[in-house]
Amino acid sequence: MVLLLLLFSTLSFSAQSEIFLWIDGDGKKHFSDKPHHNAEVLQVNVGYTYHQVKKVYDADTVLLTNGNKVRFLGINTPETERGNKLAQAGGKEAKQWLVKILKNKKIRLEADVEKKDKYGRLLSYLFTEDKQHINLELVKRGLATVNIHPPNLKYTEQLLSAQQSAEKAGKGIWKHKEYTPKAADNIQNGRFKGWQRVIGNIKKIHNTDKYSYLNLTDKFSLKISRKSQALFPKMESYMGKKVEVRGWINSYKNRYSMFIRHPSAIILLNE
Repeated sequence: MVLLLLLFSTLSFSAQSEIFLWIDGDGKKHFSDKPHHNAEVLQVNVGYTYHQVKKVYDADTVLLTNGNKVRFLGINTPETERGNKLAQAGGKEAKQWLVKILKNKKIRLEADVEKKDKYGRLLSYLFTEDKQHINLELVKRGLATVNIHPPNLKYTEQLLSAQQSAEKAGKGIWKHKEYTPKAADNIQNGRFKGWQRVIGNIKKIHNTDKYSYLNLTDKFSLKISRKSQALFPKMESYMGKKVEVRGWINSYKNRYSMFIRHPSAIILLNE
């Protein structure tokens, strides 16, 4: 074991490295990063640091024993009851699953382009020691929705595919009436808490220096940053289309908007 550790300190490896082990005629063990006759391949994860979770806030936010808060990338889970916040449908179920899957296990963090959010939380994809991708598993089970924040685009395709399958099968949150789509015409007054689905037709598009606004009604529009529009089709291509949009509804002066960061939040219908 000492010899193996010394070898690791003197050789340079990628995150998934092949180490070759063979025993000579005298019974002495040899290790190398180069193939050798009759060598056994040892799979070694080099550079991975594993952590323990101290507390689960919601199924997309945890506290590590080292004091770091971690926000899961690429997904959003319903809120659980905490302080003045009321629980959202599916939040308790998602949290219970995460607590169970993390019991007596360590996790490693995998970052994307942005390392922290505005609250100072680490932004990460989480993997268990047995290589289970927690973010992806939550989506597969219908316990989370996909929430892509560019430039963090790792695993986008896998997450969206998992969501499509979970939604089609009616798993988790997809069986709750709270997550059925609302008609855009009904977004007229009141407050709309949490992640929402809205259906309507794009009736008007107007641009400012910073944003494009796609109006579904006189009171409800989609807000898309001009800086991120390289990820989207041309804004004009949405004109007249029936869409389902997914995200959080914001209100200002009796008008409502949904900030769209990634094209996956706009689903074209009847095409």
